[in-house]
Amino acid sequence: MSEGSRGRSLAFGQVVIGPPGSGKTTYCHAMREFLAQIGRKVSVVNLDPANEALPCPCELDISQLVTLPDVMGSLGLGPNGGLLYCMEYLETNVDWLQEKLEGLKGHYVLFDCPGQVELYTHHNSLKNVFAHLAKWNFRLVAVHLVDSHYCTDPGKFISVLCTSLSTMLHVELPHVNILSKMDLIEQYGKLAFNLDYYTEVLDLSYLVDHLASDPFFRNYRRLNEKLVELIEDYSLVSFVPLNVQDKESMRQVMQAVDKANGYSFGDQEHRSLEALMSAAVGADFHFSSTLAVQEKYVQSQDKAVEEEVMDL
Repeated sequence: MSEGSRGRSLAFGQVVIGPPGSGKTTYCHAMREFLAQIGRKVSVVNLDPANEALPCPCELDISQLVTLPDVMGSLGLGPNGGLLYCMEYLETNVDWLQEKLEGLKGHYVLFDCPGQVELYTHHNSLKNVFAHLAKWNFRLVAVHLVDSHYCTDPGKFISVLCTSLSTMLHVELPHVNILSKMDLIEQYGKLAFNLDYYTEVLDLSYLVDHLASDPFFRNYRRLNEKLVELIEDYSLVSFVPLNVQDKESMRQVMQAVDKANGYSFGDQEHRSLEALMSAAVGADFHFSSTLAVQEKYVQSQDKAVEEEVMDL
């Protein structure tokens, strides 16, 4: 047993990662509220030094150690360089984090992380911080959020698949990929395929064919084919759809995360979850309609075709 873990009880948590605007902070506070309703003691730790407008108070904030504006002002760095420096500073002063986390014993911890993609694809500081957490007996799962609007653009979706795969290989934690903001997906445009095609990452050759119909991507078909082959060869990437306003959606994400990090809940939490879901059925249970958005598109397209035929 390592010196850092000696005498410390087992703790569980999530490191919430993903690009800027994917909904990480919103997810953290929605998940805290959901887990608190079923009886878990949950704390949120903000590890994003650029996150100055937190919607809800958190139990631990990296701004107590370092802030991005201070780093940019004192060292003359830009936002990207300053954020990398902040993570390196956190790694160097990881004892500060360990001391602060001692006050959260017995809590399930949600770590709200920065949104800079290179932190999870090739920079090592945050990865090393996660390794320290593991030495302190934290059982973590990386929850990687991706905005669902990327599904409406095949080129961007392939890019998201590559980024997700790279993140999974670099971070080296149990991993759950999330398609966030499912309640807004209809505002982004029509999907080319059913939603399960994107969540299960089915035969991507159809995506390449769809891209080939675009004059811009036609010249890059061979490149897209190779990228798709790489993703399919690893066979690691899949997604769980999420609407933070829907309790059934939150339950499915929670169960995927609990399975990934080995969390086992007791009878009391199970009863609380059943009571919560029973209430959700009569109140705001509309997850099935969220997952059925593509069927609506198919029906509307069929109706439009019928109307065109009638006009002829």
